[in-house]
Amino acid sequence: MNASIPTKDGPAVTAFRQAGAVILGKSNLHELALEGLSVSSYGGQTINPYDFTRTPGGSSGGTGAAVAASFAVFGTGTDTVNSLRSPASANSLFSFRPTRGLISRAGVIPISYTQDTIGAIGRSLPDIATALTVMASIGYDPADNVTSAIPPSVVGTDYSSFVAQSRNTSLAGLRMGVVRGFFNTTASNETTPVVNAMTQVISIIRSAGATVIPIEDTSTYNATAISANLDVQTLEYREGLTSYLSDPSLSGTHPASMPDLYLHYLPDYLVIPSQYSYVSTALVSSTSNGSYFVKQSGIANLTTTLHSTFSSLALDAIIYPEQKNLVVPIGSPSQSGRNGILAALTGSPVITVPVGFSPPTDTAPIGIPIGMEILGLPWTEGKLLSIAKGIDDRLHARRAPVTAGLNASVELTSAYIGVPNITPLKNVPSAYPLGVF
Repeated sequence: MNASIPTKDGPAVTAFRQAGAVILGKSNLHELALEGLSVSSYGGQTINPYDFTRTPGGSSGGTGAAVAASFAVFGTGTDTVNSLRSPASANSLFSFRPTRGLISRAGVIPISYTQDTIGAIGRSLPDIATALTVMASIGYDPADNVTSAIPPSVVGTDYSSFVAQSRNTSLAGLRMGVVRGFFNTTASNETTPVVNAMTQVISIIRSAGATVIPIEDTSTYNATAISANLDVQTLEYREGLTSYLSDPSLSGTHPASMPDLYLHYLPDYLVIPSQYSYVSTALVSSTSNGSYFVKQSGIANLTTTLHSTFSSLALDAIIYPEQKNLVVPIGSPSQSGRNGILAALTGSPVITVPVGFSPPTDTAPIGIPIGMEILGLPWTEGKLLSIAKGIDDRLHARRAPVTAGLNASVELTSAYIGVPNITPLKNVPSAYPLGVF
């Protein structure tokens, strides 16, 4: 969908500007992204730079594709379930989703108060660690009360120190859990490459002296079931977006509420079937629904169980593939197989790292990128970055895009001083017709 919704620079953006960063982007047009396919009525279908027949993940797939092609040093985005980690995985990139509350969400167009966080996607760990340092430097922000939970011990942390070139990257003595319920072991061209890449990573971790502990509780750690039973987006979306749109500080012409946006303001709407169902549900749902308390109680239980798993197994981190299968082809009904819901609901920090590629094909000369999540307990971003560096120093999985027909890397080296002129392709797949509510 597309809508010209004025936005407010939040404290994270302000911190970047104060640090001297050049922000490439436009503030008067924002895609309200859902379903992880990175297709909109305004710009069309974003394509994966490694395989033009595939999506780039999402929801921040445009950011992922652009960063992979070196249009910017790194990009930022909101992660409600998978939106930072899915494009990182699909584009051989690194990303972080911080502990809920570490970075203020003030100024961000909301979807879910419970699940929204903001973070960054980049081509290297130092880049995303630098972004995390700047974005987290705000500390407590009265405009986002969840930041009141930040421990004094992490305020002012220089996260780039955890990935410094001189830092010891030993993995010896670490205890890493592997969530078996987040794998699809049914052999296929879409799932087997993911299993093989993870098997290689686990072997490298073990050979580096870490202990790998399988987590076999597939009833608790089942991403599909967690999403179906506990996701609260549709219950919080209408109230959160209406509050944002009705804020007196929001200037310019804009819809007055979430229903006004969808029912009266959008000239056309990209009808991805599952997204259409999502919005239809959100239009008539709220936190007063009887199911909301049940879901929040379930989230609390899931969080307690996760922390108990860490404690009982004495874990330093948990690892699993970001997506059970390769990123889906263009025209797919949804970005299936993703595992980001665990961190989204429990507020846990995650670092996403590239771990390999599928076998090459005619449309993907070096294969399709595969990414892994490294999840930790709250406020352990530094430890997770250190673990990620230890793995990446041994694996070196990240590769620049090489696309069929170009016969060369699409990674660029020239610098931008402004926003490049981009002509939308308007290439909306026929599987996603335009319509209205």
